[in-house]
Amino acid sequence: MESKKLYRSKKQRMICGVCGGIAEYFNIDPTIIRLVWVLFALTGGSGLLIYFIAAIIIPDETVVY
Repeated sequence: MESKKLYRSKKQRMICGVCGGIAEYFNIDPTIIRLVWVLFALTGGSGLLIYFIAAIIIPDETVVY
């Protein structure tokens, strides 16, 4: 069994790939994650801070061809 790891997505990237990476990890549509993230950003602004912290902490996906 292959263990899942959380990475910033290279395929589903809009800004830094955080939402795309989370969506790939949980195997759901990235649009849903992006909408939830926008709701967090609009309700107090903590979503923006958390997004940029996640962009720094979560490693970038390495593409193997």
